Amino acid sequence: MSTQTTKLTLRDSKAARWTALVLLASAMFFGYIFMDVLSPLKHLMQEQRGWDSMAFGNFAGSETFLNVFVFFLIIAGIILDKMGVRFTAILSGAVMLFGGCINYYAVTDAFVGSGVERFFDSILNLPQEWWNVTPFYEGMPASAKLSAIGFMLFGCGVEMAGITVSRGIVKWFHGKEMALAMGIEMAIARIGVAVVMVGAPVIASLGGKVSVSRPVAFSVLLMLIGLICFIVYGFMDKKLESQEGNTEEKDDPFKISDLKYIFTSKVFWIVALLCVLYYSAIFPFQKYAVNMLQCNLGYSAKTAGMVFSVFPLGAAAITPFLGNFLDRRGKGATMLILGAVLMIVCHLSFAFLVPWTQDTFLTLASIVLLGISFSLVPAALWPSVPKLVDKKLLGSAYAVIFWIQNIGLYAFPMIIGKTLTAVNPGVDDPTKLNYTVPMCIFASLGVLALLLGLVLKGLDMKNNYGLEAPNITPAASEADESKA
Repeated sequence: MSTQTTKLTLRDSKAARWTALVLLASAMFFGYIFMDVLSPLKHLMQEQRGWDSMAFGNFAGSETFLNVFVFFLIIAGIILDKMGVRFTAILSGAVMLFGGCINYYAVTDAFVGSGVERFFDSILNLPQEWWNVTPFYEGMPASAKLSAIGFMLFGCGVEMAGITVSRGIVKWFHGKEMALAMGIEMAIARIGVAVVMVGAPVIASLGGKVSVSRPVAFSVLLMLIGLICFIVYGFMDKKLESQEGNTEEKDDPFKISDLKYIFTSKVFWIVALLCVLYYSAIFPFQKYAVNMLQCNLGYSAKTAGMVFSVFPLGAAAITPFLGNFLDRRGKGATMLILGAVLMIVCHLSFAFLVPWTQDTFLTLASIVLLGISFSLVPAALWPSVPKLVDKKLLGSAYAVIFWIQNIGLYAFPMIIGKTLTAVNPGVDDPTKLNYTVPMCIFASLGVLALLLGLVLKGLDMKNNYGLEAPNITPAASEADESKA
């Protein structure tokens, strides 16, 4: 008879660790719904609130303004490493909800003609000069200004939640099905994008009266539920910590000076730059995708939203399978390269082939391929980070990557908005814009990401970082089988 010498904890229970994942992923699902709730309503924002392409682009970019220029994400990473997953998750959920409430008020009918609207008409009228790195400019509608402020606060919360959820998954799934867990979390978040692309125009049209504020109100309510998910997760996290005792963190606690090990790592910076290039070609594109389909194919907002929903749904369907493949077979660096190639092909198709052919099948094929690309890169990227940095620095490492990513997510919605305005002079109909140049900009980001992916694979072959190796260790696999 053998004696069990290893103390089992909650993370050794499949039911417990997957329940923790569901709670974390649900909160991110609701956050992603709010993040893109106005994306399929771009034309309505221009018709009902006077937001042209520049105002919409500046609003979309404002989400990451505080993260980039006030270094909030770096601060969030330090908070995460010092205070832990439980505290940071609940804090991020509360900040998301607060920012969402401000954003909601800004697009309501109650704001129109109010003293608050007159106040915002009179402030933040900054000249459009090179030094004006803010989202605000002279002539920007008051509702867009206040919405941008709310979106900034929401952005602080949702990006803090992103690094916290990543760290939480590592905490519960390290040495187990980590890439699969991250893949499922990302898949659930992608479904949120699909839901909002299809649902926002429908909710806006309920009752026979079109209202842009109605979908925002619905998404704010969902974020309240997300905060409750984080709170419930907190109880599970507390029990896990009481079982494990946090002995590693007590023996070797996080120190600010340890950040030098992140900032001096060449391979870490390559991963971070690859991340910003790839995500800058995806998330800003999502803000304009429905309008792009309206302009290129003459779709209504509802039809365009349904067609584009294939993108996040396809990504959601395939990401867990790719994560499982990465756990058991590896090939993370190769997946990054393939994802960048697919992204280039898709954006060039939207720039030239789709407008020329007006073919719905080609459009759907391009969207599906982009969904596969969107599965390959995140499924390989995030589980690779724990292979490059010390466990106690994971929160800060994810924060630095997200901070760099946020620079692109801040800049490119504005760049695309200004580009659309510049290449469509005198075009007042928001469904008649030419998207060729913006799509070429997105494709160029994919080319740079491809080059960095090739460099990363070369460094992995030379230094054996393990980016091509499986995530599940043989010992962990045998232990799970013995408990099955």
